[in-house]
Amino acid sequence: MRRQLVQHNTHRQPEAFTPREQEILQLIWLGLKNQEMADRLTISIKTVEAHRATMMKKTRVSNTAQLLKAAIQGGMIEIA
Repeated sequence: MRRQLVQHNTHRQPEAFTPREQEILQLIWLGLKNQEMADRLTISIKTVEAHRATMMKKTRVSNTAQLLKAAIQGGMIEIA
């Protein structure tokens, strides 16, 4: 009896970003630091960090450069 290998799709589309995550992504693109984003959005720096971590998890990346690359490739951010 032959066993079949089950292949999992490792190239699934990432989950969509929430409106707040999209807002923070845009601020990352503009080069703002976490504290600057927190001040602008009147939220805590911990909340900014949590949103950034969630976006990185959704896109399966491990740093900000990869996050921005994934966002550009996924059409989540426009280069003006």
